[in-house]
Formats: sequence, C-alpha cells, structure tokens
Amino acid sequence: MGKQTVLFDLHRQMGGRMVPFGGWDMPLHYGSQLEEHHAVRREAGMFDVSHMTVVDIEGPRAGAFLRHLLANDVARLSQPGKALYSCMLNPEGGVIDDLITYFLNDEWYRMVVNAATTEKDLAWLQQQAADFEVTVNPRRDLAMVAVQGPQARHRALPLLPAGLRIAASELKPFFAAHDHDWFVGRTGYTGEDGFEVILPAGEATGFWQRLADAGVAPCGLGARDTLRLEAGMNLYGSDMDEGVSPLEAGLGWTIAWEPAERAFIGRAALESKREETGLRRFVGLVLEGRGVLRNHQKLFLGEQVVGEITSGGFAPTLERSIALARVAAEIDEGCEVDIRGRRIPVRVVKPPFVRNGKSLI
Repeated sequence: MGKQTVLFDLHRQMGGRMVPFGGWDMPLHYGSQLEEHHAVRREAGMFDVSHMTVVDIEGPRAGAFLRHLLANDVARLSQPGKALYSCMLNPEGGVIDDLITYFLNDEWYRMVVNAATTEKDLAWLQQQAADFEVTVNPRRDLAMVAVQGPQARHRALPLLPAGLRIAASELKPFFAAHDHDWFVGRTGYTGEDGFEVILPAGEATGFWQRLADAGVAPCGLGARDTLRLEAGMNLYGSDMDEGVSPLEAGLGWTIAWEPAERAFIGRAALESKREETGLRRFVGLVLEGRGVLRNHQKLFLGEQVVGEITSGGFAPTLERSIALARVAAEIDEGCEVDIRGRRIPVRVVKPPFVRNGKSLI
C-alpha cells in the first residue's frame, strides 16, 4: 500500500479507482477517463495533486541559492507571486526534476516538485544549500488541488477565503496570490486556464466537496495524462530524466544563458552539448494511419532507427493518436512508427497539439 493524500477517503467515496503512482495511492479515474478529459476541455475539472511537494526556500541568500541551483534564472522574478518554470540539473546537464518556483519576496521562494522525485529532490536541495544561508522546508502540512478548464476560475473563486478572492480574480497567468496558508497560482498542467490551490491539509476535504457541489468534475491521473499530452507538456521520467538534457527534451527555452557569469549547476555540460552537431530533436507526432502511439515505440526512416516515442496515446479532443518523441536531427517532416511489426507513417508537428480547447495541428 502506498502513501495516501488527505483526500484518499473522499476519492473512494466518489468512486475513484485507486492505483499506485509515484509511491502514492491515487485515483486513475472516477468511472470514465474520457468524460473527465472532456469536462476539463469544455467546463471544469479538479485534480488532487497533494502527492506533489511544496518546498519553501527561505533566507537572506535564497535568490543566490536558486540562481546557482536552477537552469532558469529567478532574477527574472521581480513581482511578488511571479512563477518560473525550470529544470534542476545535475553536473552532467541531466534533469533531476522539472518544477515551478514562485517569488514571494527577496527571502522567500516557493517550489513545487514532482511526487516521484521528492525525496531525491529534497536530498539534493539540502546538499546544495550547505553553502548558502537558506532553509529548505518541505510543507507536509499542505495539500494541493488543481482546478482546470474554461469555467474553472469562475467556479473556484467564490469558494476561496474572502481575503483571497479579489487578488485571485486579478491574477495574470503564471502569477500567484496568498493569504495566510492559502496560496492560489494561475498555473496548470492541462493546456487550459485555471488555478492550482495550495491550502492547509485539514481544509482540503471541505474545499474538494464544495468544488464538486459547484459542478467541478473530479478527475484522475488518466485524464491528467491525456490533457498534458495534448498540451505538449513533458512528464518527468518519460520525456526527460537524469540522462537527458533540456536541450534534447524540448526545454532549451527554460535555460537562461545570460548573464554569462551565472554558474548554475550543469552549465558547463550544457554549453559543451550546445556546440555538438546532430543533437536529437524533441518533436510532436501525429499518426497518419490506424493504431495508437505508445511510449518506447521505435521510429524508422527506411531501415534506420531514427528515434523513439517518449509519451504517446489517444488524444480525445482530436480523436486521433499523438505522441512526443526524441528523434535524429535530420527528421523534419515525417517518418514511420513500428506498431506490432507494422510500419505506419507519422507526421512531425510542433507541440502543443491543443491549447484552450482548440486544435493546433
């Protein structure tokens, strides 16, 4: 049996089919993954993401610490509440984790790290923090609920604490506001608008129930994965890991190369890789024939293996199969995928596939 979030019993009561994920028992779906996917694209759905870990970084040198730790540069954050997506790298340039960091003030930043990498991340953070005047505080007392979809903010706003509603209603994308231990970010992992709400664990059950009463559909891991795939968003452990650099994971845009003197962990390795010819490309694929694209399927140009699917599946919004893949540099327009011994054409596209409910391919 895995760890359980504070919402575990409520998931069971609502019919959630519980499965192991990243060391946690989490809902896969509540009856229909397809209906949950469409609920988020068309109206509003909610996800229990309390298995992810909120980490507060505090101290006089918090900014200097994060400028050393992350490939992106927190010096870009000047407005309180502004969020930054970044990779945390090892010295070889591989991705330890991808995460969001919020700037709250010069001595307080908040990170949200992935569930399956939490213990590894915390050990790395503590190790790197030794030379800086910072504390690394995993907030085990907090839960997290993502409310996503075109109606998500409208339905969630009245349910927030009164002192937070006005600030939350005025948030721009990739900004957050907080009031005591309630924290609301206009962020998400679905390609739709919405909030990610961090709140005291003891108040999460009531908030989840009030959202359900307001017509927000409970959604599980299955819909979360198809939504993020359509949105062209990477999944740690599938699309990148410690053996893959951001340059080959479609995340080169998250690397802040300037100023040149900022010596973030992994910089030297990335600069060497950047000079290499023939770096693999990270692309989107659309299946041109019948079948379903799956993780680890090989890609061919003639008889030569030219890549591999990292994330694949059926896209309910598009009613066709799509994938993210790492391919040889020369692959530009298309190649073939091997599905059970059959070669089927795939078209190369630039992710995302869907954004705000609309097809982009």
